[in-house]
Amino acid sequence: MADLPSVVAAPAADAQAPVEALISYLEHDPQPMIVLDTEYNILAANTAYRRQFGAVDRPYIGHKCYRISHHYDMPCDQAGEHCPMRKARETMGPNRVLHIHHTPRGPEHVDVELRPILNARREVVAFVERLATVRNASAQASADGLVGRAPAFNTALGAVQRVAPSMLPVLLLGESGTGKELFAHAVHEASGRAGGPLVVVDCSGLTETLFESELFGYEKGAFTGAVARKKGLVETAQGGTLFLDEIGDVPLSMQVKLLRLIESGTFRRVGSVDTQQADFRLVAATHKPLEKMVAEGEFRQDLYYRISAFPVHLPPLRERLDDIPLLVDSFLQRGGAGGRRLSVDAAAMARLQAHRWPGNIRELRNVLERARLFAEGSVIGVEALPPGLGLAPPPEPAGRAALTAAVAAAIAPVLDEAELRRQVAAFRGTRRELAAALGLSERTLYRRLKSLGLA
Repeated sequence: MADLPSVVAAPAADAQAPVEALISYLEHDPQPMIVLDTEYNILAANTAYRRQFGAVDRPYIGHKCYRISHHYDMPCDQAGEHCPMRKARETMGPNRVLHIHHTPRGPEHVDVELRPILNARREVVAFVERLATVRNASAQASADGLVGRAPAFNTALGAVQRVAPSMLPVLLLGESGTGKELFAHAVHEASGRAGGPLVVVDCSGLTETLFESELFGYEKGAFTGAVARKKGLVETAQGGTLFLDEIGDVPLSMQVKLLRLIESGTFRRVGSVDTQQADFRLVAATHKPLEKMVAEGEFRQDLYYRISAFPVHLPPLRERLDDIPLLVDSFLQRGGAGGRRLSVDAAAMARLQAHRWPGNIRELRNVLERARLFAEGSVIGVEALPPGLGLAPPPEPAGRAALTAAVAAAIAPVLDEAELRRQVAAFRGTRRELAAALGLSERTLYRRLKSLGLA
């Protein structure tokens, strides 16, 4: 955000003058901005905000920001979310957070930065809020790109928004099937290199003999079959982003050459003595435990520290089960065999949300592709899903099953139906988090909710 002018509040009678001067200043800023008082009321909005977030049938001046943005009846922190105003008030400095806002276009991810305005006595008298819509992810069903609204997903997306404008190397960590390549695209698209290429290198698909020639290219005659000079993937990524997928699979003998590339920004084609200058932003990803591999001598420690400047943990699907209806709708929008537009009935959706998804989003996509073929008509029912999907929760870790059952048996009778319904209605979070809050196993909670029709 542009630096704000130094505004010093006059005595109480003239307190409005600095705010009016600030509003006049923000009016010419291309970023959507609003001015808030300390009671969450929207005092003013610039033209950019009115164009992007305003609606003719929904007045916002004089209204609470949390009602306009979130449709809440209470501030965000009281509704279970991070409130940037509370943090900014505590620290007397700016605070930034990724929220899902209700906009004229529907729910959208919005990067919010709040800055306090102080008077001569260092008291907060107002706030300026800058809003930037996140374009590389959707909070609604979408035919392409990242889709999600769960807290764990928003945390990862918020980290991407923070690091993308910099040149720091990004390390995406997560299980197979969690969407690492889509997150790499999000880093690239939110960076200053979005106009350049994004070059994907599948490290697990390269043998040791191919790794160097594919990454750095080669000269004519460098080896048998090299009939012409060929650009490597590093050279192809000039001015853009180089995405090293499954970097944990890079052979140990090749890691030193990869380290030299990252540290020096130079490389040589196979068969050449000339040094080439590299110009790329590095994003790497792996599902492997690199720290453990370093300890066991399977991955170079110096390379690990170079690529892990900004690690981003991608949540498995079992930690964002509330996103499954959104993801299902998105996958079904993307077409399939016969081009039919399908939906999923309530019973089938309950099965999908009860499954643990060891293969994550990739497994969900494959299950839906299979269901397309078995669906009769335009609705996917339980009969179209793989047999047993979502029926049998996985066994609990050895040694804990008996203890968990005993604790659940002791606690469950205390929590009657009315109290459980009240807790579910008031709680904002995942089923796992609710189970922990109630002192139940997630398995026990699921059975209780299912019996009440709340699963």
